[in-house]
Amino acid sequence: METKKQDLKRILIYIIVTFALTWAYCLLVVYPIASGETLSGVPAVATQLLVAAAMFFPAIGVFLTRLITQEGFKNAWLKPNLKKNLRFYLLAWFGPGILTFAGMGIYFLMFPDNLDLSLSYFTATLAATGASMETLPMPIGTLMLVQCIQAFFLAPILNFVTCFGEEWGWRGYLLPKMKNLLPTGPMLLVTGIIWGLWHAPLTIIGHNYGMGYPGYPFAGIAMMCVFCTVLGVFLSYITLKTNSCIPAILAHGAINGIAAIGMYFTYDGGNPFVGPAPTGIIGLIPFILVAIPMVIHLNKSKE
Repeated sequence: METKKQDLKRILIYIIVTFALTWAYCLLVVYPIASGETLSGVPAVATQLLVAAAMFFPAIGVFLTRLITQEGFKNAWLKPNLKKNLRFYLLAWFGPGILTFAGMGIYFLMFPDNLDLSLSYFTATLAATGASMETLPMPIGTLMLVQCIQAFFLAPILNFVTCFGEEWGWRGYLLPKMKNLLPTGPMLLVTGIIWGLWHAPLTIIGHNYGMGYPGYPFAGIAMMCVFCTVLGVFLSYITLKTNSCIPAILAHGAINGIAAIGMYFTYDGGNPFVGPAPTGIIGLIPFILVAIPMVIHLNKSKE
């Protein structure tokens, strides 16, 4: 009982610290200078860098919470534990990409008229960054193929540092403590909702779902909670099976690198609440189908 009280106290401190840091950063740094597609006259990539910087606050929250509670840094869930866990690392590396492509397939089967193999949206996106079609190093189709290959094979490593910022917090600190307090289903639901709500300051300024939709911003925040809960099952599964948050970092990097690929095969970017990106409910279907047996298996393992 004393251990559970201690875990609850540490969870509350961690959430308060992490959310406070994130909100303060957004209110004092991001909000005053973010304006649509530009950031004080700087191209939109600057906004993306500011959003990426917010990913470090969950890890900073872990560091500060461990200091505040004098917990120390033992059992930090950072050992790779690669031995006998290679299958989970392969699942972390390639699973998000496979499921994302599967979601794209379902979306375009349901909305075939939105499939644009001429990649006009991809071309427009490149043009918006200032790129000239005449100076591209290769044809647009070849460039898209390279983009897909890079996202599928290299994204887990390319995004490792920023995704470490989130995953050491959510899967490396919050999840193990929630595991001691709640049954499997509620544990995954609560951690997913917390993760989704943490995104709220960024969702409010249009991250993932834009700003012009009915029910703004609450519909976007709610959908982000759904997405984070479903994806959180996948990330929690590989974390608990390996006793390490390293696979979750790789998987998070994979999903960040490949999630937008489907949008480039549409005329208008698709619908962020629907698809083809996994942030939409149709794009998320394969993740949901995989999450169900993962929850069942984790529940059996905990019995």
